Amino acid sequence: MKFTFRWTLRAVLLLIALLVGPLLMAACSGLATSQSWYDADRSSAGIAPQPEDAPEAIVQVYHARAFGWRGYFAVHTWIATKPAGAGTYEVHEVTGWSRQKVRSRPGDPDRAWYGNEPHLIADIRGDKAAELIPKIEAAITDYPYQREYEAWPGPNSNTFTAWVIRAVPDFDVALPNIAIGKDYLDPPFVAETPSDSGFQVSAFGYAGVLASAYEGLEINLLGLSFGIDPLALGIKLPGIGQLSLLDPWEPASTPVTGP
Repeated sequence: MKFTFRWTLRAVLLLIALLVGPLLMAACSGLATSQSWYDADRSSAGIAPQPEDAPEAIVQVYHARAFGWRGYFAVHTWIATKPAGAGTYEVHEVTGWSRQKVRSRPGDPDRAWYGNEPHLIADIRGDKAAELIPKIEAAITDYPYQREYEAWPGPNSNTFTAWVIRAVPDFDVALPNIAIGKDYLDPPFVAETPSDSGFQVSAFGYAGVLASAYEGLEINLLGLSFGIDPLALGIKLPGIGQLSLLDPWEPASTPVTGP
């Protein structure tokens, strides 16, 4: 009896620890949770250069807090591409409200995600971006969950972004620990990390461990992730995300190397 009570208590305390971050976000954040999706802000944040001002090839990766109460727990991620000389960007993402979940369409890459501010986590330009774009487009076509979507634990929008990044050589980008779904893995439940600097084990995104030189160490329980990032001198908390002394995304940016 004491043994059962002890383990029940530990399970309850663990669940509380996992939910502290999302509860703090709910109490303190200004996320767009009360407005309707159809009148929420979708304007450009002015982060991406206008195509006429940047003729070089560009690949960018963004994240923003998910819409509504899901934003207390997770972010939504997407990829944007622009070939050299193109007059517009192509935005690639997964959404849950259409039969065809994968969407690639022209548009501003840095639009607010239904009221929530976008954040740039990778900015690759020039020759390297030009080499990556056709590989990214091929990986998007090969994405195995074209008509599958589960907000938790995946496959979802973050599963898509992580899958494409893993599938494209030299497209090495670390995603936020609060990108729930990025750790969704099918059997054999082992893969390289998106940054291509380590490995992770995960059982359908419900539980797993990630260790890499760039992402650091992450432990995933029930889709909620916590850990440390030694390179950025930071900690990773469920719901809150990464708190660090250094910019954890700066190494993902690549300067212009050619037209």
